[in-house]
Amino acid sequence: MAKKEKKKSTFFADFKKFIAKGNVIDMAVGVVIASAFTKIVNSFVNDVLMPLISLIVGNVDVTDWKWVIAEAVYDAEGLLVSAEVALRYGVFIQAIIDFLIVAFCLFMAIRILMFVQNKAKEVGEVAQKALSKDKEEKEEAEAPQE
Repeated sequence: MAKKEKKKSTFFADFKKFIAKGNVIDMAVGVVIASAFTKIVNSFVNDVLMPLISLIVGNVDVTDWKWVIAEAVYDAEGLLVSAEVALRYGVFIQAIIDFLIVAFCLFMAIRILMFVQNKAKEVGEVAQKALSKDKEEKEEAEAPQE
C-alpha cells in the first residue's frame, strides 16, 4: 500500500482558517459589545446607584469603607513615612454590585433570546403542520374518486 502523504500546514495557514470562520467574527463583536456594556454598567453603579446608597448610609462613599489595620505614619515635616494598611471592603462591595448587575442583565438577555427561539420553533412547527395538512388535503382532492 502506498503511504498517504500528510498535508503540511503552517501556523499562519491554520490561523487564516481559524479567522475565516464566522464564529470568530461573532465572538469579536461580542467582546466589543461586552466592553461597551461594562462601561454602561460601571457608570450606572458609580454614578447612579452608589450615590443613592451613599445617601442612605449617611453621605459616606461606599468605596471609602475600609478597615484600617495600620495607620499611616508621617514625620515631623508631614511627609509620609509609611502608608496606611487597610482592607478596602467598600471597593469590594461595589465590585460585587457591578457583577450582580452584569449577571442579571446577561441572564435577562439569555432568557429573552431563549423565549424568542422557543416561539420561533413553535411557529415553525405550526407552519410545518399546516403545510403537511394542506399537502394531504390536496393529495386527497386529486386522488381519483371511486
